[in-house]
Amino acid sequence: MQYMMFVCSDAEPDTDTAPEPDIHAWVAENDAKGRRVLGSVLAPPASATTVRVRNGELLVTDGPFAETKEVIFGFDILDCADLDEALAVARAHPMARGGRIELRPLVDLPE
Repeated sequence: MQYMMFVCSDAEPDTDTAPEPDIHAWVAENDAKGRRVLGSVLAPPASATTVRVRNGELLVTDGPFAETKEVIFGFDILDCADLDEALAVARAHPMARGGRIELRPLVDLPE
């Protein structure tokens, strides 16, 4: 099953003083095991463009869709056997301690 993993900021990071895992090691391990299909860091929210269509009119707005304190820093698409495996992968990501990770299953649309 594939999951979209959003890597986000959090106003309440972990206070554990143990060293955080190395992001390069996390990427290398999950790439080698075939669990990370794709991933990337995103440009800052100020570079976002929001697109809407209302009554046939294209509305383009500079900036992010929502005004929030939290920021999506990046994403990964995971290919895992089940949610338990996806949770284990997300738990090992460095931002699980410094920020937050959101997992959402990808849905196959009917043809």
